Amino acid sequence: MSESISRASRVDIIGVPMDLGASRRGVDMGPSAVRYAKLHDKLRALGIAQVNDHGNLQVPIREAATADDRQARYLDVIERVCDELAGIVEASVTENGVPIVLGGDHSIAIGTLAGLTRARGGPPGLVWIDAHSDMNDPQSSLTGNVHGMPMWFALQNGCADPKRTVQIGLRDVDPIEKEHLREWGVAAYTMSEVDRLGMTRVMEEAIEIAGAGGQRLHVSFDMDGIDPSEAPGTGTPVKGGLSYREAHLAMEMLAESGRLGSIEMVEINPILDTRNQTAVLAVGLICSGLGKSIL
Repeated sequence: MSESISRASRVDIIGVPMDLGASRRGVDMGPSAVRYAKLHDKLRALGIAQVNDHGNLQVPIREAATADDRQARYLDVIERVCDELAGIVEASVTENGVPIVLGGDHSIAIGTLAGLTRARGGPPGLVWIDAHSDMNDPQSSLTGNVHGMPMWFALQNGCADPKRTVQIGLRDVDPIEKEHLREWGVAAYTMSEVDRLGMTRVMEEAIEIAGAGGQRLHVSFDMDGIDPSEAPGTGTPVKGGLSYREAHLAMEMLAESGRLGSIEMVEINPILDTRNQTAVLAVGLICSGLGKSIL
């Protein structure tokens, strides 16, 4: 039986100021915005004895990097950063820490999932909360932006198991991504299904699928999964997303499952935000995932 993440004694914060995977600038400031929203204070208030902040990984700025491949722009640089990230995540898990990865754009999930896979000897159970499936491949992408491809790369590289991967909150999916979802057999809950079934049932099913066999769970939370009225500070907003309470309920249920072992928060763009609202919400969601409760 896995130990509940709510009793975690150590967390490892890893900032990845990556903006090379996206078109809009500013998401590289996401890790700083989350820290500024009192992440450390909130974690200590939960009784977590050891809060290790590894700072930010070094990510070349766009002006100093070369986008050689127009089908997957800056992929070489992104992969180098992700390899470093994978090593830090692997070390955290090996040393019984709970990695909290702060993005940056969603391309960093390639590194997070690689590190978890190395540490655990196989892919984690994966709950992917996002407006987009991020299942484009370099040939199908219309933009060449790698933040629209990390799920495809993770599946291709064996760092995600399609039978234990669940996507929640989808509402903007390209035609080729729909084909990929069907081909891989990934469980996907669109916002229509969240509306019909309710968030409680969606999360019950998601935890059962992703946690099959007692597997540790990882949540990769793209803040554009939430409705832009609650999370305006993101580069690819889509109306009709998760509500404030639906987002918190998802994290609360993951904590209550006793299986959540790592958290990733991405696509927070302070330039587009209102008074750091999106980063403050991200900190609240992290705390809910770590066991904070109303009573």
